[in-house]
Amino acid sequence: MESFIQIYQELPLRINPIIFSVGFFQISWYALMYLVGIGVVYYLLSWRIKKKEGAWRQKNVQEFLMDAFLGVVIGGRLGYVLFYNLPFYLENPLAIISPFSEGRWTGIYGMSYHGGLIGVFIAALWFCRKNKIDFFSLADFLIPAVPAGYFFGRLGNFLNGELFGRITQKEWGMYFPGETLLRHPSQLYEAFFEGLVLFAILWFWRNKAQLKGKFLWLYLLGYAGFRFMLEFWREPDEQVGLFFGFLTLGQIFSLIMTFFSLLALGIWGKMLYNKGKIIK
Repeated sequence: MESFIQIYQELPLRINPIIFSVGFFQISWYALMYLVGIGVVYYLLSWRIKKKEGAWRQKNVQEFLMDAFLGVVIGGRLGYVLFYNLPFYLENPLAIISPFSEGRWTGIYGMSYHGGLIGVFIAALWFCRKNKIDFFSLADFLIPAVPAGYFFGRLGNFLNGELFGRITQKEWGMYFPGETLLRHPSQLYEAFFEGLVLFAILWFWRNKAQLKGKFLWLYLLGYAGFRFMLEFWREPDEQVGLFFGFLTLGQIFSLIMTFFSLLALGIWGKMLYNKGKIIK
């Protein structure tokens, strides 16, 4: 009889990443989790509208989420191509958009969080310009809900058996497809800290007047902090490796995000301080 720990450790091997397929067409848990994540963010923002937390309407949310979805998909894909495997895609440019690999359907494999972030940022700027909306007001409204959606994205990585962690001898390690050694389920670590914990913090602070205009930087700072820490348990991308012998590309991006977030918060605080001096 199998023990509980054996069932737990072999859980990724027991999960079929494909929900169902018809011919070459497939629906995966990964894709479903993306849709669930968007649905959760939509529900939370709708709830904020219902509670009159900001002067926003349902059609604003629907329109923005459509723009943001395109930004995530296009930015995430191009980010992966540019940041993680550019030499391969320069030699195989059709692979950037082709859902086939070696003659079989695989979907578009490879997405970058940081590329998706840039894509959403551009989509948000476009949306604000188009609708004459203040960018930071939009960010204050949207961002407290974002980590809840991100939770499902990382859960999708786990169900897909990808982006697993480094080798471990700890009992909470798991066996992933194609692996014979226990590895940290780093996708679940990220789902918990970058998703649930960050969501709980930002959601709790969402209506604090003193944080007006700061939620973008608080989110980036919080995400970067958790991501930097958790990268020590996540397996580096084979084609990228480590920088300086110990830093992953994700950690370098996290340091850049931290620098600009602290810089922005510092400038914001200085502006308020000077404004207070003028008023006095």
